[in-house]
Amino acid sequence: MSELRVVLVDDQHLIRTGLRAVLERAPDITVVGEAGDGFAAVNVVRDQHPDVVLMDVRMPGLDGIEATRRILADPRLSRVHVVMLTTFDDDEYLFEAIRAGAAGFLLKDTTPDALREAVRTVAGGDALLSPAVTRRVLDAAARTPVEDATRLAGLTERERDVLAQVGTGRTNAEIGAVLHLSPDTARTYVSRLLTKLDARDRAQLVVIAYETGLIRPGTQ
Repeated sequence: MSELRVVLVDDQHLIRTGLRAVLERAPDITVVGEAGDGFAAVNVVRDQHPDVVLMDVRMPGLDGIEATRRILADPRLSRVHVVMLTTFDDDEYLFEAIRAGAAGFLLKDTTPDALREAVRTVAGGDALLSPAVTRRVLDAAARTPVEDATRLAGLTERERDVLAQVGTGRTNAEIGAVLHLSPDTARTYVSRLLTKLDARDRAQLVVIAYETGLIRPGTQ
């Protein structure tokens, strides 16, 4: 079993201590660093090269979104995945966090099992958009002015169909069921979309689907 290396970023020491205790109960997860603000987070991540960073959104000095942007802009950290730790009061930050490159979101009151599984999911390259948070991300995206839809000019009709389904938060299996594709074929289309649209992960495909006007508020 390969070890997953995690860095914890939160300005509250008690929260970091709790997260560490929960994560290190799993034999495949090791916390390799902590930081209490965004500046320290960037330094720790550059030093440790973790698989996953659990990043608080709101911190003094450099906030979690800007810290995420700086981490993911560093080509030496291309394999790092950042998950934002959020509360129900952080809606205004969610869309910007995905734009910055965050792989998804976790509510701070998530269960221990869900926290550990989230780390494994993101480390495996999948986006983490839980139903409770996805709806709020999409609502925030819908309030953003639509960009030039020519960004989608290079997509086939089927690729647009798949992107629209990704934008509603559906999994590969669900996309396959709706579009009459196998889950493997749906996964292939998603991989192709990531390449064509220069998107870091599935979370950014959700943003693109909304920003280009491919899907609109209320799309199911």
